[in-house]
Amino acid sequence: MSLTNASPSEAARAAKEASHVLATLPEPARNEALTAIHAGLTAAKDDILAANARDLEAARAAADRGHLSPSLVSRLDLGKKGKWEDMLKGVLDVRDLEDPVGKITLRTKLDDGLELTRVTCPIGVLLIIFEARPEVIANIASLAVKSGNAAILKGGKESTESFVAISKAISAALDGTKVPNGAVQLVTTRDVIPQLLDLDRYIDLVIPRGSNELVRYVKSATRIPVLGHADGLCSIFLEQSADPKMAVDVIVDSKTSYPAACNSLETLLVQESALDSLLPPVAEALLARDVVLRCDAKTKAALTASSTLSSSPDLIAKLEDARDADFDTEFLSLTLAVKSVADVGEAVAHVNAHGSKHTDAILTGSPELAERFMAGVDAAGVYWNASTRFADGMRYGFGTEVGISTNKIHSRGPVGLEGLMIYKYKVRGRGHVTADYGEGEGLKRYKHEKLPL
Repeated sequence: MSLTNASPSEAARAAKEASHVLATLPEPARNEALTAIHAGLTAAKDDILAANARDLEAARAAADRGHLSPSLVSRLDLGKKGKWEDMLKGVLDVRDLEDPVGKITLRTKLDDGLELTRVTCPIGVLLIIFEARPEVIANIASLAVKSGNAAILKGGKESTESFVAISKAISAALDGTKVPNGAVQLVTTRDVIPQLLDLDRYIDLVIPRGSNELVRYVKSATRIPVLGHADGLCSIFLEQSADPKMAVDVIVDSKTSYPAACNSLETLLVQESALDSLLPPVAEALLARDVVLRCDAKTKAALTASSTLSSSPDLIAKLEDARDADFDTEFLSLTLAVKSVADVGEAVAHVNAHGSKHTDAILTGSPELAERFMAGVDAAGVYWNASTRFADGMRYGFGTEVGISTNKIHSRGPVGLEGLMIYKYKVRGRGHVTADYGEGEGLKRYKHEKLPL
């Protein structure tokens, strides 16, 4: 890995050349590099956390002046409970995954001595543009090396010191391995994103990690394919047959365990027949954790009249009237939009109209309604009786992820190693030519026999 202030075209060209070498490295060489990265980061922990603390101090000051959002500051904190450990564990988890390169996914006998195979191969050069989240460097470097892809990383100025400290540790670790120096690069030159996005000759895929403004800008400013999501507007439908305790536990976890995450709950849909029974204890648990509830008329009336809340004026005071825009808003904070719906059909319609195709869940005791919801909702992740916070590459067993995609092509949901692979077709023959095949006299027909993998 290298820190480079080279021009965008020079960096991209170097990455393309390195990708050709990296794609041919055997798995033991790639795994050795990941072991070295883990050791290098472990040894540099104090320096990296000290750099991160300096970034945090500056970011908090900027947030106090209104120049940065609190959610971005939260994502920047590498010292948050478990975050450092998760980053290191992610490197080894990726190392220990099955090699994704060169897997045969199709074999066909076209004719005697003429065989077609389809095999997995790296995409090539990835451009990752990200804000805050310093752990992204370790995640991307690990996934890129394991999958045989080269990566160019461009981070935001709010976490520059963290990025540089992590990059130096990874760069030093890779010096003693077979991974080319240009295979993973952190671009330090300022204001080069437009130029990078114009380099479709060298860069094969762009992965933006950050605000919806960043993702929307990237998607509108490049010819290179973009993998990512602009919003994480996740919803839960609370159906009348849901277990009351389970409903409280799942909804509270979905909203409060990490409100700034893209997989946190932003809209709660409640079946009208459950407003008096299931909603009050859920609301009480959320309000007790300082969640602001922006309610439509029916849910607010039910909560105001409930015996659970009516005796607590302080809690009632935390109820706000929802506006239409609230049901299209990714709050990334302790604010939740709440709306009543008649049934599962109306819930599905609302999610498909207002959601961001990220992750949506139904809480119900009915398997039939659960399957109907999961089949009808157009999202990368659809859950039954589970927290939306499970939408995560590490929790899925992917080791770590480069991001969550709401795309309809190539890869969807948390994108790990598999999402960083493409495939190629290989044909092995013995001097075969197409002129020998056809429907006329004396011509041969293809056999097209499926062969075992």
